[in-house]
Amino acid sequence: MADQKDLAAGSPTPKGVEGDHLENGVPAAQHVDLNTNLEAKIKNPLKGIPREQLMKDVEAFAHEKDLVEYIPLLRKGALVAQDPANAENIDGPEALDEVEKAALRFEVEHKWRMPWRLFLTIATCSIGAAVQGWDQTGSNGANIFFPQEYGIAGKDVRSRIILGLVNAGPYIGSAFIGCWCSDPVNNWFGRRGVIFISAHFCIWPVIGSAFSNNWEQQLINRLLMGIGMGIKASTVPIYAAENAPAAIRGALVMSWQMWTAFGIFLGTAINLALYNAPHNWRLMLGAPFIPAVPLLCLIYLCPESPRWLMKKNRYAKAWRSMNLLRHNPLQVARDIYYIHAQLTIEMQLTKNSTYAQRFGELFTIPRVRRANVAAFTVMIAQQMCGINIIAFYSTTIFQEAGYDDFKALIFSFGFGLTNFLFAFPAFWTIDTFGRRSLLLFTFPQMTWTLLAAGLCTLLDRESTARTALVALFVFLFAAFYSPGEGPVPFTYSAEVYPLSHREVGMGFAVATCLFWAAVLGMTFPFLLEEAGTVGAFGCYAGFNVVAFIMIFFLVPETKQRTLEELDYVFAVPIRKFAQYQLGHALPYWFKRWVLFQRNAKLEPLYHHENEDHEVVAQDSGPGSDGEKKVL
Repeated sequence: MADQKDLAAGSPTPKGVEGDHLENGVPAAQHVDLNTNLEAKIKNPLKGIPREQLMKDVEAFAHEKDLVEYIPLLRKGALVAQDPANAENIDGPEALDEVEKAALRFEVEHKWRMPWRLFLTIATCSIGAAVQGWDQTGSNGANIFFPQEYGIAGKDVRSRIILGLVNAGPYIGSAFIGCWCSDPVNNWFGRRGVIFISAHFCIWPVIGSAFSNNWEQQLINRLLMGIGMGIKASTVPIYAAENAPAAIRGALVMSWQMWTAFGIFLGTAINLALYNAPHNWRLMLGAPFIPAVPLLCLIYLCPESPRWLMKKNRYAKAWRSMNLLRHNPLQVARDIYYIHAQLTIEMQLTKNSTYAQRFGELFTIPRVRRANVAAFTVMIAQQMCGINIIAFYSTTIFQEAGYDDFKALIFSFGFGLTNFLFAFPAFWTIDTFGRRSLLLFTFPQMTWTLLAAGLCTLLDRESTARTALVALFVFLFAAFYSPGEGPVPFTYSAEVYPLSHREVGMGFAVATCLFWAAVLGMTFPFLLEEAGTVGAFGCYAGFNVVAFIMIFFLVPETKQRTLEELDYVFAVPIRKFAQYQLGHALPYWFKRWVLFQRNAKLEPLYHHENEDHEVVAQDSGPGSDGEKKVL
């Protein structure tokens, strides 16, 4: 038997099989081209393999990957993966017993009943997200204190640049260093190791920032903090996505943003509580180290990502890891073999690529480029929507609206609370309405609320109505942001890249988000000074409109697709997708929601190979591509 290292290196001829077949037994020519899927067909890579051939492939796979003891389970799992709808009708030696049948029914009927190790994994990822959110808001409250301490409280250009630079420090560190370290550090240490390392960057520099005596020291500590934030933000959503079942992957991965929102809320609450404390601003800046301590301890109680282990050709360890994340060994066998079948195809995209080559392939391999464009769009839209002008400067904005320092902190706390509470609806909607539909519904709402908040600042400064309306519309803006553009970008970006490019792709996507967050943090004080609150809010309201258009034409839906099925979604050319949106989805939406034609029909763009090509009614909201639910 040939050396396994050849496969790990991306050899074009996988081992353990004969002839010109791929490892799953399907000739390469029979696969949908992952770069050009003009039929928009979602293909199961195991479909069409004769049962006898599939069993031979399973045997070869088990011997090659040191899984011989699991051959009977792998045979069953491969047959279930090949045709999930008829799993209970499998006959012969591979027929499922009643316990196995019950396990398959259970995962559909009770999808939220997770094994405790999966629950622990998601909880640990949530702690990592809370660290991220709290790190962002420490400077929010401290902004009204430390500029005087550092001698940068003036209205001159130098003081404003330095203040913006200090506030943007974590995002500069993330965008220029942290995110780009994600691929090599993941390659060396795995998902858990990366999170462990990043936790250290979220402890020691944060403590150091509390003891900084000048803005130069503060900037260095915040840059170091940003390195950890970038590595963590590029890895935690991937780790959650790779461990979660497809049916609830969106809800579990979106816990990143929900608990980031909780961290923001917690940060605003602590800032308010510390207002009258001695050295209040130092405590505000240093307190975010607290949740990083349990993150450091809990991560090694979580299993490593099975997909990462398989990518490293460590299949026996991947089996043990997956066994902790699923209820029944049959589900483990099914998922291991299905992931392996698609991974074999993905590896043809990269072969012996280096880090630099993989980065270049984000823009040159069509399937990867389309995912990259979609991830870039949702990430930059998070900055275009204007949320971080409030996350960074809400206290300053409320001061500009006429509140004193303490009341400004109170309203910042209200913003953080709203941002957190309204993230909860996304748990139930992100995997039903879908990522794309949530974005297309919430962006128009964010546009008018942001514009209204700005216009209300034109009212009499002494008016009670002015202060109340500004707060109301800022809170409404947060309420619409939280279930849409809040959770979607990191969830979406973590799932759209193939495993071969997932780390470098996620690094690029997060770097995009955090780089523009840094730009926003540095420029907003000038925008606020030159254009006033109404001009600044109006500018970002316009950006919301641009972001809506970009999402409509560039972002396909990913709900309830396995990570492997997304290969075929992003094999559809962007032009074909955009033409469908303009020629089918938009006219349907106008008929259904403007003319109220209840009988309006929309032909779905994507078709699973087991589905008939039929016209279906679509009621899932504006801009949806009308896809049918596929489990």
